Amino acid sequence: MAKKILVINGPNLNLLGEREPEIYGKMSLTEINEKLKEFARKKGADIEFYQSNFEGEIVEKIQKTRGKFDGIIINPAALSHTSFSILDALKAVDIPSIEVHLTNIFSREEFRKNTVTASGCSGIVSGFGWRSYLYGLFELLDRLS
Repeated sequence: MAKKILVINGPNLNLLGEREPEIYGKMSLTEINEKLKEFARKKGADIEFYQSNFEGEIVEKIQKTRGKFDGIIINPAALSHTSFSILDALKAVDIPSIEVHLTNIFSREEFRKNTVTASGCSGIVSGFGWRSYLYGLFELLDRLS
């Protein structure tokens, strides 16, 4: 049976390719999703995508994964530095999760070096541009096999 993966994207990631491309790259979120969809298909996995600019909506989406998804890839974006509610939701659903970031958050501004949400995940991939998602998906599928 195919593993079901949910990819969750947080605030402002809908603007990828337009917002500060020198930092976040020129690929749109749609383009990244297409690459992940292709990789998942090759690995025999089903993948769905969700993006919201609102913390509560992300929490609700995470809560609804129980019994429907086998794993989560999450880029909480700026919420990773502040959202205890996303952390608590990730812990509550107890589904393997990988946090991803396009940039190396540990080499940026001081406030970005702390990720509250990462401790609710199995691991973190940071600093590889759109490939952070790909590497996270690869690892998640490997852990689920």
